[in-house]
Amino acid sequence: MSLQCWKCGAALTVLLPLSRTETCPSCRADLHTCRMCRHYDSGRAKQCRELAAEPEPDKTRANFCGWFVPRPDAYRGGGAAVAQSNRSALEALFKPPGKPGQS
Repeated sequence: MSLQCWKCGAALTVLLPLSRTETCPSCRADLHTCRMCRHYDSGRAKQCRELAAEPEPDKTRANFCGWFVPRPDAYRGGGAAVAQSNRSALEALFKPPGKPGQS
C-alpha cells in the first residue's frame, strides 16, 4: 500500500502496521492519528465513521485507537503551500506603497 502523510503529502515508506510513535520523515507529524485513518470523516459529529471507537479529542495527535486503519488518500492538499500563498497575498495587500520612481 502506498501512503502519503496526512499533513504534508510526502510519500511514506513505512512498514504496516503503523506503530503509535511513527512520524513523517518530512514534517515530523504523527501518523497513527485520526486524520490518517480510513474511518476519519470530518462531516460526522465525532469525525469518525466507526461507532464503537472512543472519541479522540485531537485528531492530529498520535492515539491508541484499536480501529485505526491507514488510508492512502489521507492528504487533502493545502497545508504549507496554501499557507505560504495566503501569506504572500496578504503581504502584497498590506505592503506599504512605494515612493514614486521606486519599483
